[in-house]
Amino acid sequence: MKKILTLILILFVTTLSNCYYDSEEKLYPVLSTSCDLENVTFAATIKPILQASCYTCHSNSNYVNQGSGIKLENYDDVKIQASSRLMGSIKHEPGYIPMPNGGGKLPDCEINQIQKWIDNGMPNN
Repeated sequence: MKKILTLILILFVTTLSNCYYDSEEKLYPVLSTSCDLENVTFAATIKPILQASCYTCHSNSNYVNQGSGIKLENYDDVKIQASSRLMGSIKHEPGYIPMPNGGGKLPDCEINQIQKWIDNGMPNN
């Protein structure tokens, strides 16, 4: 009888320890679902995206050896690339080298912000 009670107690404790009641909202909070496409500027929006995702290879100090000769550190360099192949690369479109190299695509919001900046005429703001 003692063995049966011990077994029941072990099963009960094991079963309780396997129950987990956190809600999905607590485990996976939505940080932000908005993407600001109204206030897109080169200095406040585009440059920080490039700094975080592109400068490892495309900064002024790395572009020759790691960035295939493509600089993205200042406005003029970015404007040249944006008018030719930047969007094809960051959207991972056929015929373009997908960027960031060896990584996944940028978040959709960042891609949309870069596209909005280009659509707005690539202002130096």
